[in-house]
Parts: sequence; structure tokens; C-alpha cells
Amino acid sequence: MTMDTTNTAQNYLSDIYAKAYPETTPFWEAAEQNKFLLKSCADCKRPHWYPRVICPMCGSSNTLWTEASGKGTLYTFSINEKANPPYVLAYVQLEEGPTIMSNIIDYDIEKLQIGAAVKVHFQATKDGRSMPFFRLS
Repeated sequence: MTMDTTNTAQNYLSDIYAKAYPETTPFWEAAEQNKFLLKSCADCKRPHWYPRVICPMCGSSNTLWTEASGKGTLYTFSINEKANPPYVLAYVQLEEGPTIMSNIIDYDIEKLQIGAAVKVHFQATKDGRSMPFFRLS
């Protein structure tokens, strides 16, 4: 299912996960506009994933949201062929540095390989929030 942003304003507000972590609201708002945000530390200048208010590298609370490119490389992956439908669980090394666990969608199994270029693509979940998935570039 592809995310249609024309009628999805604030779908994340109905999602209990997004509600439980109000500090992530800017991430969900951006995701609904197909923008991928990372938290970055204003003190040590390093981005981190998952978004949190305290920098995991230096302990600073001086963090801010930055728009990421959404580009990365496939660090590793596992194909679950027995699932219905089958899916690919992957770790993606983002261009900005952090590694994110996600799924690869719309893939050609012959083209999946470690180091392959990927790009973020947002899809709506049944709970309402728009989640980042990745496609081969």
C-alpha cells in the first residue's frame, strides 16, 4: 500500500504509539509529508536513530530535528519467505551515519545485496502513522 498524502493530515494522532511518545510528534508530522527526520545533537554534531531527547553519544539534551536525505545502503537483510506475505527485514546505513532497522519493499530478490543503494518510502500502517520503509534505488 502506497502512502497517499492528500487525505492523511494528522493520521498519526489516532496511533497509540505516537500518542505515547509526544516528543516524537515532529517525526510523525514530517512522515505524513514524506519527509524523513533524524534527531541530531547540537553539541557533538552527530545524528542518531531512534529519535530521543538525550544524545546517546554525548549525553547532551541539546538535540534538534534535521531533515535527512532518506538515502542509504543496505547493511544487512533477511528474507522471511514463510511469512504471508513474505517480507524483507533490513538494517539500512543512512547517508547521515545512523543505522535503522526497517523493511525493504517492492524488491526484486535477484537485486538484493549488501551495499545496495536504497531510498526511504513512507507507507501508512493500519494504526494510522506513516512509517519509513526502503526501496532499492
